[in-house]
Amino acid sequence: MLTIPNLISLARLGLIPVFLWLLVGRDDPFWAGFLLGGIGATDWVDGYLARKLDQVSEIGKVLDPLADRIAVAAALVAGLITGYLPAWFAWALIAREALVGLGAIVVAVLGHTSLQVRRLGKLATLLVYAAVAWFLVGVEWDLVGYAAWIVGIPGLILYYVVATQYATDAVAAIRARAGGEPT
Repeated sequence: MLTIPNLISLARLGLIPVFLWLLVGRDDPFWAGFLLGGIGATDWVDGYLARKLDQVSEIGKVLDPLADRIAVAAALVAGLITGYLPAWFAWALIAREALVGLGAIVVAVLGHTSLQVRRLGKLATLLVYAAVAWFLVGVEWDLVGYAAWIVGIPGLILYYVVATQYATDAVAAIRARAGGEPT
């Protein structure tokens, strides 16, 4: 359980309250955006190290995406409340997160532990992290704010494409389990 990748995921989770304090408590979107960018940038580090160090674990398979979901959700809600994120963009991402979260609960209740992570999902998450962080940094640096739109729109589209793929995977896993096939 106490592997290097899991400790990185736990550190990412531990930085979320600091991000919230910067954004909401100190009203400092610039540094909150930088911190969120760091949290997002280290997303690939834990997975890479898990494979490289042969430290892939069941808890890591849950902890890594959990850290992503909580960080993105916290950033979206806080960015929406503070007005630093475009409302329609934040709501579109919140709706997607809610749908995927609900789907994950349904899959878990029906006895399937997890779905295979998709590379396209990693790319979509990277683009969304970048866009949200850059919207915040862009409050002070206009050029970065424009870049947020450039990665944000494709990230949002890919986020929904991947959600559809996960839904298809979930239905297949549920059907396989119902038919007695191993999942």
